[in-house]
Amino acid sequence: MIQHKLAAQLFTVRNELKQDFIYTLKELRKMGWTAVQIDGLHGNDPAEIAAVMQEIGLRTAGMHVGLERMKNDLDQVIIEADLFGTPDMICHSLPDEHKNEEGYLYVRRELRKVSAIVSPKGYRVGFHNHDWEFHTMMEGQYALQYLLEYDEATPVYAEIDTYWVKKADLDPLTIIRQYAHRMPILHFKDMTNDEQRYFAEIGSGTIDFAPLLQWGEKNGVEWYAVEQDYCPGSPMDSLESSLNYLNTLIKTL
Repeated sequence: MIQHKLAAQLFTVRNELKQDFIYTLKELRKMGWTAVQIDGLHGNDPAEIAAVMQEIGLRTAGMHVGLERMKNDLDQVIIEADLFGTPDMICHSLPDEHKNEEGYLYVRRELRKVSAIVSPKGYRVGFHNHDWEFHTMMEGQYALQYLLEYDEATPVYAEIDTYWVKKADLDPLTIIRQYAHRMPILHFKDMTNDEQRYFAEIGSGTIDFAPLLQWGEKNGVEWYAVEQDYCPGSPMDSLESSLNYLNTLIKTL
């Protein structure tokens, strides 16, 4: 069932997690989420959090991990991946100094180095885009395409974010089609239908998610991670609205 592939990206509720991580997880589970995507533990013990998630029936749709942590703390990252039962460690963002041609050369090289270590052990290294990877061209293609060029020995998987593709004035469906069976996690994020083009609850903005779901089901997407960077009110309310919309949409497919 597609419903069981929906996951809440925990960056959405980062402030709530800082107040009470375990309570927030339990509230997400009550809301109907069956999976979450990890985005930092805010000082909590990973073993304790993993145990709570197992107890309440929350699965893990990958972990967002900074590139420098992948490089310098990889053993612990692997320990956490094992605790949470996920093979996926995704580079979630880049510092400003890497948002240029030299930086992308570095990022591609370092992600492949990490992949060379972990891929033989069954883990997957991924990259989550923003709009800036479409602002730089590398060897006649977008920097994002350059970062994600397929290498069988050191694969780097796509985690395409629908909002940021739209922010770059591109079509999300066109972009994700380039990564069939190379994108275990797809990021669902909507955009307001106004000049501000800001973050919106799924189904309330300008992005059509039906064809994205249909494509994903045919092309190897394992998780649809719902994220809203900033919410007009309660992030929990925003996640509930997005979940309700997607559950309704899925019934029509």
